[in-house]
Amino acid sequence: MSRKLPSLLALMIGLGLAVPAFAQDAPAPAADDATAEQGLSMGQTEGQPAQDGPGSMYVEATFEDWQQRCIRAEEGQKDRCQLYKLLKDDQNNAVAEFSLFNLPQGNQAAAGATVIVPLETLLTANLSLKVDSSPAKVYPFTWCSEVGCVARIGFTQAEVDALKRGSKAVLTIVPVVAPDQKVNLDVSLAGFTAGYDAVVTSNAE
Repeated sequence: MSRKLPSLLALMIGLGLAVPAFAQDAPAPAADDATAEQGLSMGQTEGQPAQDGPGSMYVEATFEDWQQRCIRAEEGQKDRCQLYKLLKDDQNNAVAEFSLFNLPQGNQAAAGATVIVPLETLLTANLSLKVDSSPAKVYPFTWCSEVGCVARIGFTQAEVDALKRGSKAVLTIVPVVAPDQKVNLDVSLAGFTAGYDAVVTSNAE
């Protein structure tokens, strides 16, 4: 359960390729180096988003143990942000990713979250999340891909408030190779309140 997971945000790709026109029969006129390079594409590694283009992810701010991460939108559209934390086991191995974002008012779920865990997770055992001493809640997995297995979680406003008040949550999964064991991942809530409020403000602007 120790394989490091790539972020879903990193899979969102924005490519901008320019193809210059070259003369086929006559030599091009002499030009200085700067002029000659205009219009040329130097390429980028396949599967990687353009560094600053639409679809690329950036860290807007860090709030203690949480990051506010945003995705660059197309020109004229608004960047969308979420609160992110990489979860590690007791040996400091990256195990899961937790991303949380606010939802429009008026819904039963005030916030949504995406949790990505390794492919070697026992899906029928579901995922559980416990905040401080409150009872744990169980959530099913939605799908798996080459990135990992994903659970999509909804939080009521009361549950968001509990996360804000809390000091630590525990996320529990079960490895498929050891179904009689549990992997408990501590989720520090230090900085959660400030980070979540920043995400809400950013998404509302």
